[in-house]
Amino acid sequence: MPKNKIEDLRNHLFATLEALQDKDDPMDVNRAKVIADVAQVIVNSAKTEIDFLRVTGRAEGTGFIPEQKRLE
Repeated sequence: MPKNKIEDLRNHLFATLEALQDKDDPMDVNRAKVIADVAQVIVNSAKTEIDFLRVTGRAEGTGFIPEQKRLE
């Protein structure tokens, strides 16, 4: 099971947005861009994992994206 989950990524990105909007001490825009770039790599990795699971028919991923029961 991975240490970090998709919810953690979301929380970090929202924290970055909040830091950018801080009027007294805003986050450096270049730092925020690096955070967004790294987040995009993580999202692309998760998409690749989903595609792999779909193609191979495997049911279990790494746990980064929580498994949901299918609605039938």
